[in-house]
Amino acid sequence: MGAQLRVYKRRIKSVTATKKITKAMEMISASRIVKAQRKVAASTPYATELTRAVTAVATGSNAKHPLTTEAENPTRAAVLLLTSDRGLAGGYSSNAIKAAGVLTERLRGEGKEVDTYIVGRKGVAYYGFREMPVTDSWTGFTDNPSYADAKKVAAPLIEAIEKDTAQGGVDELHIVFTEFVSMLTQTPVDNRLLPLSLSEAEDGEGAKKELLPLFDFEPSAEDVLDALMPRYVESRIYNALLQAAASEHAARRKAMKSATDNAGELINTYTRLANQARQAEITQEISEIVGGASALADATAGSDK
Repeated sequence: MGAQLRVYKRRIKSVTATKKITKAMEMISASRIVKAQRKVAASTPYATELTRAVTAVATGSNAKHPLTTEAENPTRAAVLLLTSDRGLAGGYSSNAIKAAGVLTERLRGEGKEVDTYIVGRKGVAYYGFREMPVTDSWTGFTDNPSYADAKKVAAPLIEAIEKDTAQGGVDELHIVFTEFVSMLTQTPVDNRLLPLSLSEAEDGEGAKKELLPLFDFEPSAEDVLDALMPRYVESRIYNALLQAAASEHAARRKAMKSATDNAGELINTYTRLANQARQAEITQEISEIVGGASALADATAGSDK
């Protein structure tokens, strides 16, 4: 009985230490969500207005440009997948990876080759373990991305979209990330960044419904689109990185809260079992004392006779 009681006490001590860690991580993630939400709210209007500016240029000219013109027979696409650098965030990374897998299969079903670009150690490890090809990857900034990180990610993607497919370029650019809906809901989504669909841009969330103004372009609409394309890609990737960071913190907070609650229930269970073991040990000791006293009394009575 004493050995069993020691086992329960050791388990209670271990689970209590784990509970302190999960509680601390829950509080840290909760504090970071607020900062991430502010960054998302600050970057979204810029990305929306930049998309609207590209739409205005495209609708006001007949220029053919990779930013707005679809290839007649697209044969190659790039997929940018955003995952996390750290774990303990529930199904955050696995859900994004699953969404990227579905998108990749759909693109291949359309007869397109797919180049995969990954942000986050979890995605890199997943593809590396399964020996799946990765064109490029970036790690180390998923929980607090900056615009410089977005530019670093966007550079090879812009270079690929500007190249011909015969030279290793791509016809389409897709991004898979986790959209922050609320503290309890984070949804994996896949969006096509390039070429920009003008009808989707006009009907998108936050877009203004008034008629777009007409412009005269100097020196040409193509030059304006060339200047806007890197800004558009960078701003959209930056907004997606911020959305993913907020989703990661929210998912980690929810996972750590669940772990903390489970640890509390486990401590209560082990405490109850330890109390039962201690009570059984006391009962056994009392039984042994009573039995010994009874045996001694019987022995004494026999000797008197």
